[in-house]
Amino acid sequence: MNKSFQELQAMLTGPWSNNACRGYVIKAMENCGFESTDIRRVLVELYEVFDFCSVEEAAAYFENWQS
Repeated sequence: MNKSFQELQAMLTGPWSNNACRGYVIKAMENCGFESTDIRRVLVELYEVFDFCSVEEAAAYFENWQS
């Protein structure tokens, strides 16, 4: 399901929870068939990214990803 930029912005300005984000990542990776060990590796990296990347930087990264 593709979301418009406006929908994504609304999500970013709404209530934010790092645990909800982690849940989305876990669910998406499970749906794509990733193994638990790979999901854990991504979650460890996600903790690091949360510490060193702002929400604004993450949004900009997403907007420019593969463009």
